[in-house]
Amino acid sequence: MIRTIIIDDEPLAIGLLSEYVKKCPDTVLVSSFENPIEALHFIGNEKIDLILLDIQMPELSGIQFLKILAGKCAVILTTAYEKYALDGYEHDVIDYLLKPITFDRYLIAVEKFKERNSQIKEISDDSTQDYIFIKSSHKLIKVDYDDILFIEGLSDYVVIQTKKEKILSLENMKDLAIRFPSNLFSRVHRSFIVPHNKIEFIEKNRIVIGDKYIPVGNTYKDAFFDKIQ
Repeated sequence: MIRTIIIDDEPLAIGLLSEYVKKCPDTVLVSSFENPIEALHFIGNEKIDLILLDIQMPELSGIQFLKILAGKCAVILTTAYEKYALDGYEHDVIDYLLKPITFDRYLIAVEKFKERNSQIKEISDDSTQDYIFIKSSHKLIKVDYDDILFIEGLSDYVVIQTKKEKILSLENMKDLAIRFPSNLFSRVHRSFIVPHNKIEFIEKNRIVIGDKYIPVGNTYKDAFFDKIQ
């Protein structure tokens, strides 16, 4: 079961989303909160898989909440304001639901969460795999994990920098971050994924790999340092 909580300062919105969660056979509503600060405390003491999070809240905005959460749970954003969509996706949310939210649109968002979870499980189950296939142009290129120095997301494509070459791909950073095993790689910035074993040192929130200086973004900082320390 997908253990779910709702965070929204509008009781009517909580009521509607609660009905949606209860209608979905593989989700269970653990709790709901009008105060996001109370929700943060609750998440620290409970196992939560998915958060339905409003953006416009007086005590703490949804975007501020995402920064504090630092990737500890999957999030689906819910809001009446379309202008926040880009901010949400920069924080790697599962989906962005625009109010008024219909049940069929809610189901699509839950399916996205389940698909991502399935991909993560496939990677963790295959602990012997030491390579990844990257789609580049019309080819699938096999790349050994140990050859990768870093992955950089640019405006229209991604660069996988290896010891020998640069591999260009149209895959996006969010999908790539899921495909790499989390015990070997971390997304440290919205534009960078790094292999742990290639890090030479970290100074002032910058990772050094060879002659490359890679920033550690505030959104990813806590989860990254918790993993490597």
